Formats: sequence, structure tokens, C-alpha cells
Amino acid sequence: MPEAWTNPPTDEVAAADERSTLMTFLDYQRAILARKAEGLTDEQARTTACPPSDMTILGLIRHMADVDRGWSRRAVLGADIEPIYCGSAHPDGDPDGDFHAPPDATLGDALTTYWEVIAESNRIFAAAALDDIEANARATYSVRWILVHLVEEYARHCGHADLLRQAIDGATGD
Repeated sequence: MPEAWTNPPTDEVAAADERSTLMTFLDYQRAILARKAEGLTDEQARTTACPPSDMTILGLIRHMADVDRGWSRRAVLGADIEPIYCGSAHPDGDPDGDFHAPPDATLGDALTTYWEVIAESNRIFAAAALDDIEANARATYSVRWILVHLVEEYARHCGHADLLRQAIDGATGD
């Protein structure tokens, strides 16, 4: 995790340009999600700690890697890519395979993929103008909208991870 992502956005971002503000908040939410997994064993990361939900921290990390990659590569670049973990990429063909990790999936591997996807996404977002429209057939959303949406989706799943982590071992805070 990049060192700059270990602290909440400071007051300097309050007067920053739009791109810097969006990327600072996105990177911070990404770091929070990864921190929720710090120190967990693979077994703990697979724990469905908030029944009846089958959500796990491992599943959230895998899900957001797929989501981040989809919005950057599929939407912004228009690349024809398959998901990392879902459908045909999952041993059982599970359409929700990002959330339902196979038995051999590890938290370490998921986090490695997560950070690789984020590095690639950041390169893609840096090269795109905020007003650029998706390069795929849908051609609806601007890069600005995509970045705001990613902040929102990460923040929502960070809340899920907060609940899971507290139920697993009592850890709280971001």
C-alpha cells in the first residue's frame, strides 16, 4: 500500500483541483478496505461474520479488484476483458465468484491482485480526461462519474468490512 494512502485526506485536498480531490478520496477508500484485511488469516478472511449475509472480507477484496478493473479497463478503455473471479473465471462458473472464493483462494493472492489492479487503474484514469465518455458500447458515463461511483462503492464496502472485521476479532476504526 502506498505510504500516502495511510492517512485520511488532509485539509490541503479541500482546495485541490477536481482530479486530485477525486483520486485522493478514491485512494483513501481503497486503502481502508485493504487495512480491514490486515493481520487476518485466510480462515478469518473467509468468515461470514454477519449472518444471514455470506459476505466475507476476502470476497470484498476480490469483488473490488474486479469492479475497479471493470470500470477502468472495460469502461474507460473499452477493452473486451473477462472478470478476474466471476463466471468462467471461477472454478464453478459462479457469476458471483468474486464474493464466493474457491477453497484454494488466499487473502495474500487477492491483495496482490487488488494492488496490481489499482496501479493499472490509476494509470488509466491519469491518462483520461474527466469529461471523457466510456469507450465501450454503452458510452454513457464520464470518467468523472466513474471516479465518483468508485468512491461511493468503495465507501459502501468499507462499511461492510468494518462490520465484518469487528465481528471477527473486535478491531474497529479505519
